[in-house]
Amino acid sequence: MAFDFKKEYREFYMPKNKPEIVNVPKANYIAVRGKGNPNIEGGAYQQAISVLYAVAYTLKMSDKAGRKIEGFFEYVVPPLEGFWWQDGAAGVDYANKSAFNWISVIRLPDFVTRADFEWAVEAAAKKKKLDCSPAEFMTMDEGLCVQILHTGPFEDEPATVALMDAYLEQNGYFHDFSESRRHHEIYMSDARKVPPEKWKTVIRHPIKKA
Repeated sequence: MAFDFKKEYREFYMPKNKPEIVNVPKANYIAVRGKGNPNIEGGAYQQAISVLYAVAYTLKMSDKAGRKIEGFFEYVVPPLEGFWWQDGAAGVDYANKSAFNWISVIRLPDFVTRADFEWAVEAAAKKKKLDCSPAEFMTMDEGLCVQILHTGPFEDEPATVALMDAYLEQNGYFHDFSESRRHHEIYMSDARKVPPEKWKTVIRHPIKKA
């Protein structure tokens, strides 16, 4: 059976609908950076998603393409994730989507080296006839965080984030946002197939002890 990150690391992908503290270990990702409204049809965000999946599935199918990756094992491509922020804003203003900065990512198995990644970017570009040059190999060490499972549209996230904020205040923690620690979302539902009221999104914020 293929290795499934969601099942093997349930504490990071399947939290409950109430806040909890986690210590997230360092991991590598395929990443594409951009700015602007993610809902624009054919816009930068949607193009970035196409690049991410092209590279992710090229790595997953690398053996069939003749690329022998040391330590390779069969796995399920992990879910799409995103780091979001707005310049000069402490939180996230969902009404001002054009002001978003984002880094969209898909986690990489630990056996994927930078050389394997670079091969996949080139191979995906040739096979898909797609410019995959925006893809980068990114290492993220999130560390101490608070997270929660949000169910519903993204526009309803502020109410869920408020639960996280109250939990931090009650338990002696503060947010620890910085240029390397952002508002983090993990998309556990396929928005093309699931109605918005049933979307499941892991929301994760960096924190520190008071």
